[in-house]
Amino acid sequence: MTDKKAKSGKRKLLLPIIVVAVLIACSAAGYTVWRMMKSPADATQAAKPEPPPAPVFFAMDTFTVNLINPDNDPDRVLYIGFTLRLPDEETRRRMNDYLPEVRSRLLMLLSNQSAAALGSEQGKQALVSQIKTVLAPPLVPGQPQQVVNDVLFTAFILR
Repeated sequence: MTDKKAKSGKRKLLLPIIVVAVLIACSAAGYTVWRMMKSPADATQAAKPEPPPAPVFFAMDTFTVNLINPDNDPDRVLYIGFTLRLPDEETRRRMNDYLPEVRSRLLMLLSNQSAAALGSEQGKQALVSQIKTVLAPPLVPGQPQQVVNDVLFTAFILR
């Protein structure tokens, strides 16, 4: 009888061990399947490019200037408005702090333009380059150079 009791005791001990082993195996398999199903979503999120930073714009008031003419016609006038696209908020803040000097530089540049040159697309593109160049030097000694990424015309009337 002791032999039967020993066998039934081993069976009682063996059954919980098998159940625990099956539970561990099922848990490991479930975790592996969950990880595999989640990985493609993570890969697409990781591959998604980060959106570019918000643009920084600085709107200038409109300018009205007399243009240079070979026949000295005083009625040749340029009415122009534009917005500057800047690389960062610090540049916009610096431009705003020194706005009178920025406007002075731009007025000097615009008043030296000719009506014939501004009438063409190439003349307008050249004006964009000149605006970037005239605003590039530091506004006061010790400051960094100004960077203007783009000049966007909001008004352009040549009369």
